[in-house]
Amino acid sequence: MSSLKKLAGQTAIYGLSSIVGRFLNYLLVPLHTGVFRTDQFGIITEMYAYVAFLVVLLTYGMETAFFRFSTKENTKQESVYTTIIYSLASSTFLFIALSVIFQQSVADWLRYPNNSEYVVWFAIIVGLDALSSIPLAKLRQENKAFRFAFVNLSNVFVNIALNLFFIGYCLPMHQAGNTNFLIETFYNPEIGVGYVFIANLVSSIFKFLLLAPEMLKARYGFDKAVLKEMLFYSLPLLVAGLAGIINETLDRIMLKRMLFDSLGEKETMSIIGIYGANYKVSIIITLFIQAFRYAAEPFFFAQAKEKDPHLVYAKVMNYFVIVCSTIFLGVMLYIDLIRYFIPNKAYWVGLNVVPILLLANVFLGIYYNQSVWYKLSDKTRYGALIAIFGAMITIAINYFFIPEYNYMASAWATFACYASMMVASYFLGQHFYPVPYNLKKNFGYIAVAVLLYFGSTVIPDYGELIHFLLNSLIMLVFLAGIYMVERPKKV
Repeated sequence: MSSLKKLAGQTAIYGLSSIVGRFLNYLLVPLHTGVFRTDQFGIITEMYAYVAFLVVLLTYGMETAFFRFSTKENTKQESVYTTIIYSLASSTFLFIALSVIFQQSVADWLRYPNNSEYVVWFAIIVGLDALSSIPLAKLRQENKAFRFAFVNLSNVFVNIALNLFFIGYCLPMHQAGNTNFLIETFYNPEIGVGYVFIANLVSSIFKFLLLAPEMLKARYGFDKAVLKEMLFYSLPLLVAGLAGIINETLDRIMLKRMLFDSLGEKETMSIIGIYGANYKVSIIITLFIQAFRYAAEPFFFAQAKEKDPHLVYAKVMNYFVIVCSTIFLGVMLYIDLIRYFIPNKAYWVGLNVVPILLLANVFLGIYYNQSVWYKLSDKTRYGALIAIFGAMITIAINYFFIPEYNYMASAWATFACYASMMVASYFLGQHFYPVPYNLKKNFGYIAVAVLLYFGSTVIPDYGELIHFLLNSLIMLVFLAGIYMVERPKKV
């Protein structure tokens, strides 16, 4: 239990920068959806789909490789760190250089021929974020959670401040016909949604500078032999990561590619914008998963050296499912309030994807927990195969059903993908690295949460207040049931 308490404590601290930080960033969604039309928000949604893909590509699994090789016997930790930093710096510089050279060609392919500057901005953003990932991983490995939190939160605050200035202040003032020195000096209305990207660019540069002291520690010698070993280890993780990003973001890209010619630019981008905005509503579970993963990955590697780690992993899964089930039920019971997270009612037509995506992300979180088996047994190729399997499902469902069902097809594709990956990982894991998960209890919590939600939807409408009180009662019953099941048994 002491190890579980340590994991919970580190999750809380990392949550300050990941959950709180990302939550603060997602608070920009009301700002963006309140100011931008659905088709304009579609541009933001699409561009960040490419960002997610490129960050995985440019880190090529080196973050996990750092944790693995820095704890291996007969391996010098500082040499591993230096080798990875040099490798990422070289590949990042090459990527940015090529992006600058071919910016117009890429912009034409993206169908933003008049905005080739987007290509350069995002090349720098993803390049710096990829390079920053290893110093951040080192802070996690050294349990410097507060330093980690400071860097990430500083990055978030800079991004939010610039968004508030450009989008929250300058744009409304300009639209109202007002001007002053700040607006005339720093604001150009023709840039529009581009200011969202500029804010991200400046915040990424700021984070990179904050991590400069950690990067300067990479001076213990480049080890070519170690790099070859790490690349061999991380290549399947890269494939898995790319497949994972396909599962997570390809739907927004496919929506544009498959609907653009038939529906036209504005309607297609509106569909993407509506889907992207409602996808944000489902990120509450994703925020928890992100914070958990930051703390859990080094914890799982360290726990492998202790006695009976399998029992610890099973307990971690149990508590993880409890939290995710509670979040799912809470969001869906209070969706009538949470929907105001998107102030423009034009986006509300897409709220029916929220329960589907919430459950999909619960399955994804369970899969991340299970992934300990192939990372600890050095069978990362299976992680790649599972992710590829999921990507095939994502691509197939989106390809065949987007033309008729547009973003609803994408939501169900996400659900099917993550559910399939979870099931496949469980059976493979039980063969290679058995963990005694309590399936009956874990999926019992999820099933009860889903049934209670659907039960709440058939309750007659007695008014908003009664509806709120009844849903609160349902939530209390669920929490009480968890307490009764989980409370320590008296001997």
